[in-house]
Amino acid sequence: MAEKILDRFKLDGKTALVTGGGQGIGQAYCFALGEAGAKIAVVDINTTVAEETAQALTKKGIEAIAITTDVTKEDEVIKMVKTVIDKWGFLTIGVNNAGMGVWRDALTQDFAEWRKILSLNLDSIFLCSRTEAVEMAKKGYGKIVNTASMSAHISNTPQNQAAYNSSKAGVLHLTRSLAAEWAPKNIRVNSISPGYTKTALVDKLLETPEGKTMLPKWLEKVPMGRMATVEDLQGAVVYLASPASDYATGTDIIIDGGYCCW
Repeated sequence: MAEKILDRFKLDGKTALVTGGGQGIGQAYCFALGEAGAKIAVVDINTTVAEETAQALTKKGIEAIAITTDVTKEDEVIKMVKTVIDKWGFLTIGVNNAGMGVWRDALTQDFAEWRKILSLNLDSIFLCSRTEAVEMAKKGYGKIVNTASMSAHISNTPQNQAAYNSSKAGVLHLTRSLAAEWAPKNIRVNSISPGYTKTALVDKLLETPEGKTMLPKWLEKVPMGRMATVEDLQGAVVYLASPASDYATGTDIIIDGGYCCW
């Protein structure tokens, strides 16, 4: 074992695309993977935040590009991956992170809204994973990391969010299914399940009258007594994207401060 353990976490010579990479958790993933040595494609439906994040990465000496993509549309997903291939010649890492959440009672939820949530949170994971894997298979190696949620494992309280919970549970089993199918192609597929995480979007939500009542109830169920920061999630994505996790596939890393222990 001549190789030092920390060397197995390095991503030098690798390329990565991160969907939902312009802000929040996705942006933190971009910086983590870039600092570990990867070239980064920042993918977001919002061109401004994608470009700003790519520029911030570039200022840190990380090679990065911005790609505007609606990941619920197959033609745009195909174009997204092609952009990476045209730029760097190959794709090593796909982090499928774009998603959304809505608090809504199932009895009153509009079906169109249900479909919108499932489309972004689950359908897009399939579209992105499949398109990424086509290119990874050509090189005989790849790492796919999908964003699930602790809500894939439990039903949150007090908010009602059946659509979100269902979509994230689907991500877990899709991840396992693809992991089993693509292991012979040397493509690993894993997921990360964040708990309540402090981001600008969550902060805005918690400023609403309903949100202000939620936070104390959330925290009393978190053994560590606080929300996650985006930095709390960075180590997991580097691990799952790196050679350090080459024997891990179909697994899920829960980072929730212990919420799922109860």
